[in-house]
Amino acid sequence: MELITRSPLQNQMVEEKEVVSSKNRNFIEANTKKVSLEHLKNDCIIPVFAKDNESTISHYEFVQKTREIAQDLFPEFSVSEPDIRTSHIIKGRIPSAIGKPAKELKEHEKTLYYERLAFVLEIPEVVENVNGNKLALTIGGVRAYNQENLFSKKSPEKFKVFIGFKNMVCTNLCISTDGLADQIRVNSLNQLSEAVENLLNQYDRMKHLGMMERMSRYELTQAQFAHFIGKLRMYQFMGKTEQKQYFPVSLNDSQINTVVKNYYHDPNFSRKEDGSINMWRIFNLLTEANKSSYIDNNLERNVNAYDLTNDLVNSLQNRIGNFFLHN
Repeated sequence: MELITRSPLQNQMVEEKEVVSSKNRNFIEANTKKVSLEHLKNDCIIPVFAKDNESTISHYEFVQKTREIAQDLFPEFSVSEPDIRTSHIIKGRIPSAIGKPAKELKEHEKTLYYERLAFVLEIPEVVENVNGNKLALTIGGVRAYNQENLFSKKSPEKFKVFIGFKNMVCTNLCISTDGLADQIRVNSLNQLSEAVENLLNQYDRMKHLGMMERMSRYELTQAQFAHFIGKLRMYQFMGKTEQKQYFPVSLNDSQINTVVKNYYHDPNFSRKEDGSINMWRIFNLLTEANKSSYIDNNLERNVNAYDLTNDLVNSLQNRIGNFFLHN
């Protein structure tokens, strides 16, 4: 994969003082805890398949192997330390601590692992400027043990891996359809390595950047935005058969509320004075709202936000009907 650090996409740049930096914000917020790679390696047990006691691929192995592959594929750049978020802690204790009150447990008597994990790795030297925002090339993945049948014999394990960008203004992830592999099923760490490498090699970075740059060329009036939000709300309550007639929407009702709130109040992506808002800002309102999604469906919803935005842009560009924009 050939990478360049200077982008031709410099359209519609804004002054840096107009952008509110969010260095302390997380790429995902919902019910998650930040942990270190060393913590995963040294402090967490590894779940097994119950019927044959075969080990799963550990969270540590997944993160570390992905980082090694990223560094091998991009040797001219440095890969950051992983930013790791976990949720749904599974606690236990060693056999000798059976019957002890929890408050009397010593540290060596406790066991734990996390049911769900998400992580990102930045390549900070590869930064693009799209629509006035700095985007850093980012690689990451998700592992959710709740999607495995750990009560059976060893079977292929599921992983999700992505490559895309992180908006440095707001830490929103920008992931395209071809930048996400959400159905990786492997039996070994070697198979996982091959799947990660295949995804990174096939990703079309310049196409992704071009599609995001295009978003800023089209906008909705305040009335059109209100119509869009109303149709999103209607979609939530349609029957499954009726929903299939329209472009799928993954965000839930509370997340749509967040989109509306940020339309008025987001420091970087809110409406203009006349109430209009371009599609790049709408895309970031959607991905910002998606941060409240649980780890196990966060990446799919992020890609859905990207696809939905591009579907709207296509309708505006080609002047064709769209359920979410027209009566």
